[in-house]
Amino acid sequence: MPATSPAIEDYLKTVYAYTEWQPDAITPSVLAGRLGVAPSSVTEMVKKMASAGLVSHVPYGAVRLTDTGLAQALAVVRRHRLIETWLVEEMGYSWDEVHDEAEILEHALSDRLLEAIDVRLGRPRNDPHGDPIPKADGTLEREPALLLAEAPAGHRGTVLRISDRDPSVLRELDESGVRPGTELEVTDAAADRFAVTAAVGGSPVDLTLPRETAASIWVTV
Repeated sequence: MPATSPAIEDYLKTVYAYTEWQPDAITPSVLAGRLGVAPSSVTEMVKKMASAGLVSHVPYGAVRLTDTGLAQALAVVRRHRLIETWLVEEMGYSWDEVHDEAEILEHALSDRLLEAIDVRLGRPRNDPHGDPIPKADGTLEREPALLLAEAPAGHRGTVLRISDRDPSVLRELDESGVRPGTELEVTDAAADRFAVTAAVGGSPVDLTLPRETAASIWVTV
């Protein structure tokens, strides 16, 4: 595979992450917003990545990973999620603190050290937020999931994944006892909030979640 820079790795990971849990391809404007860069910078980088065979793109259209780009994106995602898991399990970080640290470390770790971390952790399948960790060969196992914000009243499911984009949401859910593995039942799906009953510590707990929070949680179908 062609060599990539940290900047290209960030682009690849962002394109992949956008489409991991929903079907719509990312647009250059959304990509610019996610990365916090100017649209003109995205235009130039996407051209460079397309020339390297990492993405396919037509002017003003969506950006999609090629097979080569996907393989490299998964390698970056693997490093990121293993580092997050290591920071929580071994270094005493909380799950709302690890994303920014992993953003830095993912570009610096050697494959040898990453493998040692993977072995040390017992080859975990998921990171602290429930995201699946790709294997060294690039394969990834992901269960079918439903966004809690789209679940009807009466739906029962287990929390599979919680987005780590907003640390305040992670802290809010942590205080409520909601994490990957928590069983939920939607009791009311209103326009602005979701009422759920969660199994926390073996006991049912009634919670009211803002729709924005429910839009950060994926549960089993």
